Amino acid sequence: MAKLFVVGTGPGAEDWVTPKALASIEASTDLVAYGLYLDLLGDVCNGKQHHDLPLGEEIGRARLALDLAASGKTTALISSGDIGIYAMATLVFELLDQQLQGKENHPEWLDVEIEVVPGISAMQAGAAKVGAMLGHDFCTISLSDLLTPWETIEKRLHSCGQGDFVVSFYNPRSKKRDWQINTARDILLQYRPASTPVLLGRQLTREDETITYTTLGELHSDDVDMFTLVSVGNSESRHIVNGEREWIYTPRGYKKKL
Repeated sequence: MAKLFVVGTGPGAEDWVTPKALASIEASTDLVAYGLYLDLLGDVCNGKQHHDLPLGEEIGRARLALDLAASGKTTALISSGDIGIYAMATLVFELLDQQLQGKENHPEWLDVEIEVVPGISAMQAGAAKVGAMLGHDFCTISLSDLLTPWETIEKRLHSCGQGDFVVSFYNPRSKKRDWQINTARDILLQYRPASTPVLLGRQLTREDETITYTTLGELHSDDVDMFTLVSVGNSESRHIVNGEREWIYTPRGYKKKL
């Protein structure tokens, strides 16, 4: 049977790739991805047919992966992080949905066996680097308005603030979008203190990784780029320091029992 693995390979470092993801890639003959993701994987990609499509060609990557699998090639569609979080998995199923609605002309896609293999997301990697930031209810919000209207994003920011969720921001800034993260900060400041701890995790788990501890009041777009994960604590999140070591954690409510 035609087989497509939809694989998340984690935040970047080889030892953060799950055994299941490695096994799926090893079982494949063809790999479809943005080239950087294949470079980060190293030797596990050797001997495979690489199909490298640039950023901005996400729909093309999903189509190609389905086409390759439907032709009988065991294929892995690869993305960093968790491929089901702001990534390629949703496009695969959206294309299948379009086919079922008669809006595509690829009935062969429906015969492809699809297995989604999750990966460690950037927000998980960042939270682990600083301690236990996701210890209580949390959400993620993408600040990119390329596919989602800003009005919708703004409603979600207010809902996050009202619900007092820890929040991880994806796509916080790009060359053409430099104001959204400051606007998000200002909205959250309506609901939680300026002293709320914030993590800036750049190039998480990679060789040039940097971890910066700051606060919501001090958060600024000048300190953020497209490779940065921004995680903002809730009103109870704590930044604690022990000599040269420091952590952020979000209490779950055990204090009354301690």
